[in-house]
Amino acid sequence: MRYRDEICQIVMTFFGMLAIMACKETVDTSARYVFNTNTVLSYLEKHEDYSEYVDLMNRVKVSEMSESSVAQLMSARGHYTVFAPTNEAIHNYLLQLVDEKLITSPSWDAFTDSTKLDSIRRIIICNSIIDGGDEVFYETANFPVADNSEISISNMNGRKLTVHYVDNEPDSIYIDGNCPINKHNRDIYVLNGIIHQMEKVVAPTIISLGGKLREVIDKQEGPYLVTARCILSCGYMDTLDAVRDEVYEHLRQTGVLPSRINATSAGLASVSEGYAYAPEHRKYGFTIFAEPDEWWEEQLGKPAKEITPADVKQWVVDNQCYPDAVNDNNYLDENNVLNQWISYHILPYRLSADRLVIHYNEKGYYAPSHPSSYTIPVSEHLVTLGKRRLLRLYESRESEGVYLNRFPKLNNGRKEDGHEAYCLPSRVGCRVDKDGPLVSKYNMENGFIYSIDAPLSYNDSVRNNLGRQRLRYEVMSLFPEAMNNDIRRMPLSSPKYQYVWFYDDTQYKYLENMSINENSVFVYFNAYALGWGSNQGDELKGVGRYEVVLRLPPVPRRGVYELRYRVLATTARGVAQLYFGDNLNNLPVVGIPVDLVLCGDASRCGESGVRRCAWEPDSGDDDYDAEIDKRMRNNGFMKGELGVWNGSTGCRADGYKHIIRHLVTRQTMDPDKIYYIKFKSVLDSDRKELYLDTIELCPKEVYDSPETPEDIW
Repeated sequence: MRYRDEICQIVMTFFGMLAIMACKETVDTSARYVFNTNTVLSYLEKHEDYSEYVDLMNRVKVSEMSESSVAQLMSARGHYTVFAPTNEAIHNYLLQLVDEKLITSPSWDAFTDSTKLDSIRRIIICNSIIDGGDEVFYETANFPVADNSEISISNMNGRKLTVHYVDNEPDSIYIDGNCPINKHNRDIYVLNGIIHQMEKVVAPTIISLGGKLREVIDKQEGPYLVTARCILSCGYMDTLDAVRDEVYEHLRQTGVLPSRINATSAGLASVSEGYAYAPEHRKYGFTIFAEPDEWWEEQLGKPAKEITPADVKQWVVDNQCYPDAVNDNNYLDENNVLNQWISYHILPYRLSADRLVIHYNEKGYYAPSHPSSYTIPVSEHLVTLGKRRLLRLYESRESEGVYLNRFPKLNNGRKEDGHEAYCLPSRVGCRVDKDGPLVSKYNMENGFIYSIDAPLSYNDSVRNNLGRQRLRYEVMSLFPEAMNNDIRRMPLSSPKYQYVWFYDDTQYKYLENMSINENSVFVYFNAYALGWGSNQGDELKGVGRYEVVLRLPPVPRRGVYELRYRVLATTARGVAQLYFGDNLNNLPVVGIPVDLVLCGDASRCGESGVRRCAWEPDSGDDDYDAEIDKRMRNNGFMKGELGVWNGSTGCRADGYKHIIRHLVTRQTMDPDKIYYIKFKSVLDSDRKELYLDTIELCPKEVYDSPETPEDIW
C-alpha cells in the first residue's frame, strides 16, 4: 500500500537525514569514567535483558560524520536519559516490522538492504536517548505533570517525547503514548544519567501531518476523514508536509551561520555568561483542531466515508459561518467559503498539549512547579493559516480545560478577583480534547491534531466578541518559529535556552514576522523561574543602531484601535521612535520618541519623568485611583496590568512603578490589511536597549466605553 511504500522510503532516507541532526559529532574518550560506579553503558552491559540494545549501541555511530559509537557516548560524562528497551521489546518491534512487510521475519538477518538495517538501528537507539548536556536528566519525578505533555529536550532523533499517565493506574507511565515504562525498573541512577526500562521500543512516527492525513484518506479511516478531505481539496496538504528549513539547516550545521555571539560585547550586559546562542534548527509546525467524523455524521446524516467537501461547504453556507465568503467551487482560493472554513482550523504553530495556553506569572499562579494549579484566565490570540484571522486559545480554573473562542463574563472590577463569573452557552466555544488517547496517535513529526466538541468558525458572533476584547500580545507569540523550535518559554535555565540570538536579515531572516537590520543585535531572554516583571517572564531585547519591524496580527473587525507598548523600565534602556501603518515601505511616524527609561521611579528617570507620566501607587480609594489612571492616560501612559504578577518582588504589575504602558497611537484599522510597527533608535549610543515584551490593540468600544470603563486587569 501507499503508506507502506512511504515508510520504506522514509526508512531508507532516515540514515542520511540524521547526519545533520542533533546527535553529538564526537565523543571525548578522555572524559570516560574510571570509577567503580556504573555508567549507562556499564550498567546495561551487566544485565542480559539489554544485550540486544547494547549490541545496537555499539553498531550505531553518533552521526555519519563521527567514528564514535553511541556506546562510547554512554560511557562518557553527561546527563543522559535512556529509555532502554529489553530484548523482548526489540523482538516485538521486529515483529511489528514484519506486519508492516518491511521484513519477512523478526530477525536482523531478514534485512536485505543495509541502508534499511542501519536506519532501523538508529531509530531504536536515537529515539531512546535524551542528551541533557550539562543540565538535566529526567527521572520520573521530573517528568511533566500534565497528561500528554512533552519532555522539554528532544531525543537524539530530534523528536520531543510525550508522557502519558493512566488515571486508574497511578504507577503506569507511558512514553510516546503507548510505550510503558517498567514499574519496577525505572529511575535507575548511574554516574552519567538515568535509565528507564522500556517494555516497548520508543519509535515516534516519522511522518508529517500531511503524510498522516493522506494515509487517513487512503485507508478511509476515522476520526478525521472529513477534515482530511477538506484539507486536501483546499490545497493545504503540501503545506502540512513541511518539517524544517533545509537551507537554514545546511548553513547552520556547516558553520556558515555562526552558532553564537558575544552579546555582552555588543552591549547586552545582562547576559550572564556573555554569549547568546543561535537556534540550532528552523523547523515548521502546525496544530489542527478538528470536528471528529462522528460529529459530521450527526450533522449530515450519513457515514463519514460518503461525506464530501461539497457537503461540508453546503453545511457551512447553510449555517452562515462565513456569509461574506465566495460561494463557488474554487476551493484553492483563500476567499472561498470552504477554504475559509478549513484554514481557520489550522495554526502554523506546533502546540503540544501543555503549551496550548502558556501559564507563568498571571496573578496567583507564579508556580512553575505546580503547572495545573490554574488561577485567573489566560488567553492568547494566534493567527491562523490561509486568510489571516484570530483564533483565541483560553484556559482558567473555571473552564477546566482549554477552549477556543471562549468569552466568559469576568469578575474584573478593581477589587474583584479576576476569575470567571459565568459563561453564556452561546459563548462557551470549543473544548479541546488534549487529554484523550487520540492526542498521542496524532502526534506527528511536525504537529498535532486535536478533537474539538463544537464547530469552529470565524462567524459574526466570534468577530464581534473579539472586537470587544483588549487584544494583548506577548511579543514572542507573534513568531511561530519561537514555538516550533523550543525557544519560547523553554523550562530550562542553561545559557543555550536562556539567551537565544536571532540573526539580522542580512545574515538570515529567521523570524518571518520580524525584520532586523544589520546594525543591531537581538536576543530573546527566557528568564525561566527567575520571576521577572515581564509578561510571562520573558522578553526580547536589542542593541545597536537598531531598526526593527514587527508584522502585527489582524484586527477582528474594522474600527478605531489604540496601540499600546509595554515597557519594564531600567537604566539600560534607550529611546526609540515608533512608526505605524500598512505600507511597509513608507511607515508614518507616530508620536514623539518613546523614552524607555521613563517610569514612576524618580531615582531612575528623574523627578520630571515621574511628573510626566503621573504615576502614583494605588491608594485603595477607587475614585481616587481611577482619577490617577485618567491623569496617566491624558499624559499618554497606563500602569501595568493587575493580572500580571512580578514574582521577584511580590508586586502586581499595576503596582510596580517600573512597568509602564505607552499609548502609541489611535487609528482606524481594517481586518483585511496588514499593519506594521517599527522601532528605530534615535540615540547616538549603540549600547542602549530596545525592550520588546507586550503589545496591545484595544478597540475604542473598550477604552472609551461611556458605560463600563476598561478594566485594569
